[in-house]
Amino acid sequence: MHLPPFERLVDAHAAELHRFLIGLVGPTEAEDCLQETYMSALRAYPRLRHGDNLRAWLYTIAQRKATDAVRRSSRRPARDLDGVEPVAPSGPDLADDGLWLSVRALPAKQRAAIVHRFVLDLAYAEIGSRMGISEEAARQNVSAGLRRLRQEVTP
Repeated sequence: MHLPPFERLVDAHAAELHRFLIGLVGPTEAEDCLQETYMSALRAYPRLRHGDNLRAWLYTIAQRKATDAVRRSSRRPARDLDGVEPVAPSGPDLADDGLWLSVRALPAKQRAAIVHRFVLDLAYAEIGSRMGISEEAARQNVSAGLRRLRQEVTP
């Protein structure tokens, strides 16, 4: 089996993975999750048995890193730091932060499916491929996530 150089893999997918992670964990955590994704991928890369769908493999790692970040943030108390000004987030504009906070509170599969569909504008077949599920399961995850968001966001 022949794998492309790791640097080429990173260059090909960095921007879209970063955008995906911003949708999952927000702009503050996305950069750290992206770095953790690439560190994990680099460690595992030499041991890969097949390179059929490296993009989906990276998305799986990124989704797991995002899930870990969400779990960590829910365990640690949020405190303001005295005398430290907040930094304006950079990256793709996810205009309605209230809505995206609700998206980030969804279960992991629904959250990932919503971000794939509405941030990356992917078809259900591609969402299923990236998430390692069927097209129908991808459609169900998006639908369940939207249903839950409507209940939370609708007054």
